[in-house]
Amino acid sequence: MSTTFQLDTATSRANPTPAPMKRLTVPRIKQRKVDGVTAEPLVMLTAYTARQAQLLDPHCDMLLVGDSLGQVIYGLPSTLPVTLDMMIAHGAAVVRGSYHSLVVVDMPFGSYEASPQQAFASASRIMAETGAAAVKLEGGVAMAETVAFLSARGIPVMGHVGLTPQAVNALGGYMARGRSEAEEAKIIADGKAVAEAGAFALVIEGVVEDIAIALTGAVAVPTIGIGASAQCDGQVLVTEDMLGMFERVPRFVKRYNDIAQVISQTAETYSADVRSRSFPTADQVYPAK
Repeated sequence: MSTTFQLDTATSRANPTPAPMKRLTVPRIKQRKVDGVTAEPLVMLTAYTARQAQLLDPHCDMLLVGDSLGQVIYGLPSTLPVTLDMMIAHGAAVVRGSYHSLVVVDMPFGSYEASPQQAFASASRIMAETGAAAVKLEGGVAMAETVAFLSARGIPVMGHVGLTPQAVNALGGYMARGRSEAEEAKIIADGKAVAEAGAFALVIEGVVEDIAIALTGAVAVPTIGIGASAQCDGQVLVTEDMLGMFERVPRFVKRYNDIAQVISQTAETYSADVRSRSFPTADQVYPAK
């Protein structure tokens, strides 16, 4: 099962065409964990654009339209300024660019915390305007009522516990969580509360490995680790971190390439060609009739 491409000569852009397959669904993702075991770990990466989704889609089970786009795409200092409109615009692009992966869209800060009713209003906009299959929200025990409210109304929810970036000011920074007994107990309680409230999967971010392993064994739904443990039921990374687009990345990121250097070197070569008038050549200009 993969996405194939055809060249649209009218636009010179690659447009995905659906191969004979069905997009993964929330029940199929949940069913990957059987009796507490996920035989084949789930693969999730972030995506923010249609073209990025096209390239990642064949290799992933889920694509996360993360509010990390605030920093990655817009250069914001944190995820807090990200708006619902921003998430919807990028979520719709990712859905258009994919055919296989289940698309999950982050609910941005301030769009769901006030009440379950506020969360439903925001989540229903995301679902209707993007075509995504699910939303993701941060928080544990405090958000369990909201998770249950959304789930009961047909909106699949992915939970997110541990290091929750939207709470960075309350947490005092982006350091790993769970180094005290009290914090460990809270993370476990948060994860169990969200799972029992109806979340179909649970992101565990930036926690001590023992906690991630314990929480994975304590919930029936798949856990997706990021800075957690290989024993989680799946993994997620910010794609740009994984590709090496930034000089500084968190400890838990493995850089699989150095795309920043490739882009810089390519731009340098282009710049030299332009300044030496060796580009464009006869192959790139339109001859007279």
